[in-house]
Amino acid sequence: MTDAATLEDIKKAVTENDVVLFMKGTPVFPQCGFSSVVSRVLEHLGVEYAAVNVLEDDAVRQGVKSYSDWPTIPQLYVKGEFVGGCDIVKEMFESGELRTFLSDKGVLPAGDAA
Repeated sequence: MTDAATLEDIKKAVTENDVVLFMKGTPVFPQCGFSSVVSRVLEHLGVEYAAVNVLEDDAVRQGVKSYSDWPTIPQLYVKGEFVGGCDIVKEMFESGELRTFLSDKGVLPAGDAA
């Protein structure tokens, strides 16, 4: 069971950052292939994002699963909205839907909305 303080910290990260990725490792040193894929997609698109390394705190690692009701990591949030994990982000990227979604949310770099 996740404590209220951990859930509040997760909520704060999700609401105070336009884009946040809960991942295993860091963007520079991802600790799993799925986290690496999502991080690379965001970097390819030029999206600035906050990264939370869930391996640093088991309460956050378990808590983010409760927060989203999604069982796996990585987890991507944009403007407070849960987008999904690796498979969803990858499919959205490949279809062009992710670029459109990020543009609609106003988080793509200027001049890259097309």
